[in-house]
Amino acid sequence: MTPKEITDLKKNVKIVAQKTTTINSDFDQFKHMEFLSDAIKTSGKMKFKAPKLVKWSYTKPFQYSVVFKEGNLLINNEGKKSDVNIGSNQLFQQLNQLIVKSISGDMFDETEFTMNFIKTTENYIVTFNSKDAELKKYIKQFILYFDKENYTVMEVKMVEPSDDYTHIIFKNRIENQTIKDEVFKN
Repeated sequence: MTPKEITDLKKNVKIVAQKTTTINSDFDQFKHMEFLSDAIKTSGKMKFKAPKLVKWSYTKPFQYSVVFKEGNLLINNEGKKSDVNIGSNQLFQQLNQLIVKSISGDMFDETEFTMNFIKTTENYIVTFNSKDAELKKYIKQFILYFDKENYTVMEVKMVEPSDDYTHIIFKNRIENQTIKDEVFKN
């Protein structure tokens, strides 16, 4: 991408994100591991409510949900509930920041990442490589696929240092409809 295209992408992603108060989306997640011939597929729903409430609910093949809320990671594993203070866990804190920043349009931080921008016929693809040594132990890079029409994230790929990766594809995305706060209780 040209420098102007990169600037325009960043600007448009930010404009769209600032207008987005809620997101309700289905997703398919594929976990690719070197020692498995086929990826492990899970499906579910992702919900976001500005400014920082995020819930991932896995519905197939099992019931599992994770909520990032007020500095905590709330987990419900088929009825077994637990919570983790992410403020005391640097990795969870960074992952939560990445999720919220990618939704809010603030992910283009050159102090935190080196970035590579690619344009295809369907998407803008941005590869982020962390400059943080601790985060790089867990995530080598993450890749966001933006829709060229509306500048929203359509896919996320998180690559581990081993080159195993998780690929999330969003579908049936609905924005700016009411989501009650109770949804984010786990």
